[in-house]
Order: sequence, then structure tokens, then C-alpha cells
Amino acid sequence: MKTLRRYVTRQVLSSTLLVAAALLMLFSFFDFIQELGDVGRGKYRLSLALLKVALSIPGHMYELFPVAALLGTLFALAQMVAHSEYTVMRVSGVSARAMIFTVLPLGIAFAGITFLVGEFVAPFSESAAQRILLKATNTGVVAQEFRSGLWVKDFNSFVNVTQVSTDAALTGVRIYEFDDQHRLKSISEARAGEYRGSDRWLLRDVTRTLFHQDRTESVRIAETDWHSVLNPAILNVLMVVPERMSVGDLYTYIGHLRENGQATSRHEIAFYSKLVYPLAVIVMMILALPFAYIRIRDGGISGKIFLGIVLGLGFHLVSRLFGHLGLLNAWPPLFSASFPTVLFFIVGTAMLWRVERR
Repeated sequence: MKTLRRYVTRQVLSSTLLVAAALLMLFSFFDFIQELGDVGRGKYRLSLALLKVALSIPGHMYELFPVAALLGTLFALAQMVAHSEYTVMRVSGVSARAMIFTVLPLGIAFAGITFLVGEFVAPFSESAAQRILLKATNTGVVAQEFRSGLWVKDFNSFVNVTQVSTDAALTGVRIYEFDDQHRLKSISEARAGEYRGSDRWLLRDVTRTLFHQDRTESVRIAETDWHSVLNPAILNVLMVVPERMSVGDLYTYIGHLRENGQATSRHEIAFYSKLVYPLAVIVMMILALPFAYIRIRDGGISGKIFLGIVLGLGFHLVSRLFGHLGLLNAWPPLFSASFPTVLFFIVGTAMLWRVERR
């Protein structure tokens, strides 16, 4: 049995890596075609476009690995069925449960790799790719949510930043501070801000307007410290869609939103999705197992494999759909993020149970 497990693991591993490489090459080619439209802007040259495409590979790997695991497992099983190897395994007493436990260790390893790539590699590489484009095209702007710049609520203050440069330096900072009765207390305008660590910023060329009950007072300050929960990590989060953030960044930013009484649904759905999504690799591999039991006279292996591919692609569509539906209908974030994975796991195990009984 140990020899059999090694053989099946080796076949599934090689097929999955082959499919993953093919998918990554395909999507990288599409990215390269898209980047050609920016080549020539500022200092953005073909070499930088190739580098940006290379830095986008970890993000594609994270998104595509469940599909690669499904297609790789299907391909490996199809080859074993075509050479009657799987028939010999069945005659030798290998049950559906035994096949699950055979591919499960590899699935767990794939899930772990997917999580590590999505948590540590992909966010960093995507941020680096974006910075390359921004620097080369001389935009210098990382976040600009509105025409007036980036707006953030920071306890009793509203902060407006005209520009955030690629090294997280602030340009054109306005801080509107309110008291406990929501009355405007002061407005501080700074030409630039530099992060000094420990939630402390150094603001330069500051003009502060204080609002008293019977008068206003204007003060000019060359440099002053500004304590804020904002830091470069949070600012980097603000310029990235929640689905592309790491679990750590999402957790930090959700806490920031809660402290300021802001909505967290979208970020919570993304947070739980990042935790659940690697398990989709295991689900996809289990979903592929029933197709090895399909006999040729039941409709042909190729047709069944095609149906399995459709199910795998359908998983991504359902996952995205439930994310949007959960946000619109205020469903519990954990339910919105995990239901598609649980649903397809039930479908896979039900199909496996059905073919095993036959």
C-alpha cells in the first residue's frame, strides 16, 4: 500500500505542477500583452514590463492553484484509467476512502503552499509590481481614492491626504479634529509628513487653525509630531483591494475600522476567504476522484473530465457570487466565505459515495 501511495502521489504531483506551469504561462502572456499598452510612458520600458509580469506570478499562482490541483488530479487519474492501472487498484481492494487518504497528504501540502504564497509572497510581489509601474511612469501616487485625495477617519479626526508616495511619505495633509460633541475643534494643514515609527508622524510646514467659542486662532509651525493609528502598513492596505491583502493586513485594518465605527463586512469576508480558500485545493482534489470510477460506456472519460473542469470553474464563480451576495444581504462573513467550499466538498463526497456504491 505504501508503494501504491507513493506512485499515485508522484503521478498527481507531476500532473498538477505541469498544469500549474501551463496556466501561469498562459496568464503571464495575457499580462504581458496588457502591459505593452503602458510601455513608453515615462521610464516604463519593456524590461520593467517583464519584471512586473514576473512579480504578478505569485498572485496568479494563489488564485489558480485549486484549478491546477483539480485538472492535475483529473489528468493523473485519467492516465491511470486509460492504462487500466486504476482497475487493478480497485480489484486489489483499494476503496474510495483509501484513495482519499492517499491524495490527502499531498492536498494538505498544496493547501499549505497556497496559504503561504497568498499570505507572504503574493501581497509583497503585487505591491512591488505596482510601485515599479508608479515610479517608472512618474505618477508618484499610491492612493488617491477621491479627487481631493485619500480620506481616513482617525478617532475624533478626519484626515485628508492629497498624495501618498511610494515610500509612504505624505503630501498635502489636512487634519480636521472634532470634540466629543462633534464640533470642529481645529484644522491642521501640513505640506508633508514623514513616518517616524511607533504611530508617530513628523509634519512639516504646518498651519493650524484653532476654533474657540468667540474667535479663531491661526498658528504656523515649522515641524510638529502627529500621533495617529495610521502607519505605512495601513496606508498600503488602503490602496489594495481587500481580496489581494494578506490575512495579517486584513486583521489589522478590520481592527482600525471597528475602532472608528466603520463598516467591516467586505474586509471580514475577504479575511475569512483568505483562511478558507487554501482548503479549496483539497476540495478540488476530492472532487476529481469520482471521475476515476466512471466507465467508458457510461459516457466517456473525456466528457466526465470536461464536466469536472466545469465544476471547478463553477466553484470560482460561486465563491465570487457569494462574496457579493453576502455583502449585499449582510450575511455573516464566515458563512459567505466558507459556504461555497463546504458546498463543493459535499458535492464531491456525495459523488464519490454514489460511484462507490455502484
